[in-house]
Amino acid sequence: MRGRGHAPAGPFAPPVAARELTAVSADGTRLHVEAHGPDGAPAVVLVHGWTCSTAFWAAQVRALSATRRVIAYDQRGHGRSQVPVEAAGYSTRALADDLEAVLAATLAPGEKAVLVGHSMGGMTLMAAAARPGVRAHAAAALLCSTGSSRLVAESTVVPLRAGTVRTFLTRRVLAARAPMGPVTPLARALLKYATMGPGSAPERVDACARIVHACPRVPRYRWAHILDGLQLDAGLADLTVPTAVLAGTADRLTPVVHARRLAAALPHCTGLTELAGVGHMTPVEAPEAVTRAVADLADTYADGPSGAYGRLKEGA
Repeated sequence: MRGRGHAPAGPFAPPVAARELTAVSADGTRLHVEAHGPDGAPAVVLVHGWTCSTAFWAAQVRALSATRRVIAYDQRGHGRSQVPVEAAGYSTRALADDLEAVLAATLAPGEKAVLVGHSMGGMTLMAAAARPGVRAHAAAALLCSTGSSRLVAESTVVPLRAGTVRTFLTRRVLAARAPMGPVTPLARALLKYATMGPGSAPERVDACARIVHACPRVPRYRWAHILDGLQLDAGLADLTVPTAVLAGTADRLTPVVHARRLAAALPHCTGLTELAGVGHMTPVEAPEAVTRAVADLADTYADGPSGAYGRLKEGA
């Protein structure tokens, strides 16, 4: 198993899981899963984005796990999950398969959870929205700093006017095959420019850099190609559970236009939150705001004795 990149100490150092397990996806890919918090509490499932890992959710896990069961897993090719050998192992179908496998491995039959997806994690929720194994367990969802299509064309990582030249250069940057190398001051500065708001604190930039630089080279560029051709607009109609949308106004990877489009297209959008001056890495850049959005959904919709959903069931 590969080690994870993460902050060694402080609020962004990942807490020790109460339980670790392995979920096996439809094609046999083994997924590393962590569970935090008390058994029987309302459940929250966290799905991280491209080049990240469960360590990305450290602040949310620490804040939510006192009163909720928090489940996080490494997407295939990331963290401690298995790296697919063949190119066929990289697809939105595979992401949906993985989410179904994790939910089946961690939730009781009929148990509902709040599903939270950041970036590629949000795309996972969209890709899996019609799956029976997801519908059976989804109480509500949070789409965080994500989009459903036109990711490369609308990215502003390359500081040029929108058009074919910017799209071409953005594609070359995001799908670069060169190794990331060590986390240096220059690497931190480049990552901050591309993925975080200009006011991001140094320790938050460092936490993100450690995580991103730990992502293996092959999954990084293979997933970049999948995201380049992403077409999930039609699937939004299948995400029928109450869904909140959150984004930073300084996001260059998935600019806030994506969040506004999602909020307008979702069948049951509970609200759009725009965080001024925040970039793409919202769970690390603005952990309190993201945690509050998750907690609000869990308090209103999640199954369990402390959630409104659970109280409604008891009174039925």
